[in-house]
Amino acid sequence: MNGIYTSAEGARAVERSCRALLERWPVPAEHLRVPTRQGETFVVACGPRDAPPVLLLHGSGASSAMWMEDVAAWSRHLRLYAVDTIGEPGLSAPSRPALDSDAHALWLDDVLAALAVRRVSIVGTSLGGRLAVDYATRRPGRVARLALLCPSGIGGQKYGVLLLALLLMPFGRWGRDRTMRLVLGPAASSASPAPDASSASAAAAASSASSASPEPPPPSAEPMRAYGEHVMLVHEHFRPRRERIPVFDDDTLRRLSMPVLVTVGGRDALLDSHETRRRLEAAVPHATVRLLPDAGHLLRGQTLPILDFLSSREEGPAVRESR
Repeated sequence: MNGIYTSAEGARAVERSCRALLERWPVPAEHLRVPTRQGETFVVACGPRDAPPVLLLHGSGASSAMWMEDVAAWSRHLRLYAVDTIGEPGLSAPSRPALDSDAHALWLDDVLAALAVRRVSIVGTSLGGRLAVDYATRRPGRVARLALLCPSGIGGQKYGVLLLALLLMPFGRWGRDRTMRLVLGPAASSASPAPDASSASAAAAASSASSASPEPPPPSAEPMRAYGEHVMLVHEHFRPRRERIPVFDDDTLRRLSMPVLVTVGGRDALLDSHETRRRLEAAVPHATVRLLPDAGHLLRGQTLPILDFLSSREEGPAVRESR
């Protein structure tokens, strides 16, 4: 695993931190280790076994722990499988196959086979959103619904803030903290340290709750502080992917025949959210794209809109607006 970390000790430190975070999982859960052609994959499973299955795919530089603020609400109605993506700082194998190949789709085939899940909805954020789109376009019959948060691979990447980040990173913890706030956008200022650079943790609940999906309580300060400390540790020791993220062409996006909900931030410093919206609205027949004009790459308040979408039986997306 050392290849994706700066040192063996850094790898061990991140692993210890991951395990400590998982002890804070807010609902009863199983820790599963499933065999795949890319190596062992770690999955946190929770929610009723007979409920509709949902796969959760985190972003780069994150792990399944990023979903902890969402699962309390979602697991009341859904069977959740939060996957540690291979090659990322979780508890799965360090393998990093090419993103422009079918390797990740075959990997997810293996994961779903081990979980005995034939058809699934997927929630993906950032890089996890790209993996979700890749799988759904290659296996459209196996994906019931697709909820994406600032997905990569659709709108163009931005590089200006990343160049600035290279100048700040040598300044130790202060530089890393400042870099993450620049990358994530306004929502990162509400927690200290900032959460994961590719996650869309729903720390704040939507305002219009119903009896079917009651408003989840606001997160306590201690778990958020612990997660922030974990993120800073990851960014100190983890080697993220350096290659340009491949962009899907229009013909590929047209294969998304299932209902799709996409939420993006108008001030995303990493991705061109306006291009993401334009391309999806033009190519995907059952897509609803919500652009939050003042949000960055980190989106908050999406727990209930996504739950409404995943629980809907309508053919097209139906979601509750968050404020």
